Amino acid sequence: MSLSKLLLACSFTLASMTLAAGAHADNATPANASAKKSVKKAGKSKAAKPAETKTPDEDADEPAVTDSAVTEFDCELGNKITIYENAGDEAHIALRWKKRLHRLTRVGTTTGAHRFENKLYGLIWIGIPSKGMLLDSKQNRQLANECRNAEQLKPVATNASEPTSTKTTIQ
Repeated sequence: MSLSKLLLACSFTLASMTLAAGAHADNATPANASAKKSVKKAGKSKAAKPAETKTPDEDADEPAVTDSAVTEFDCELGNKITIYENAGDEAHIALRWKKRLHRLTRVGTTTGAHRFENKLYGLIWIGIPSKGMLLDSKQNRQLANECRNAEQLKPVATNASEPTSTKTTIQ
């Protein structure tokens, strides 16, 4: 009997800590009144309702691209990507993929690669000096790979002062 009371007390403690952590997270970020009410109701009811995911609104989510630097990428399989960068905002880019414009936010990396994400649509753009790639994090697949802009498509020029190797035959 004592063991069951201990387990019951542990269950209530764990449940209250979970609710307190959720309430603390809601207070840390600004939230609307309905979200706060749902947290309060969850404490009173036995089961909390799952949080609703935001459905994409394609018209409202499209970023403005006026006064932006435009870079066009040609990818394998004939795919094309256009990236719009605003000189005053290095934390975001706009990426055109399949006739749709998406706003992506910079994510820091330790490798020096340029990584931008749009978590709502699941898009990830990774740019390295030799190429770029577009990934779909929701379906865990590549959308476009081997994406290169005009600068990356130029052949690498050899230095004129470097001697060219000539094949000589010794007889």
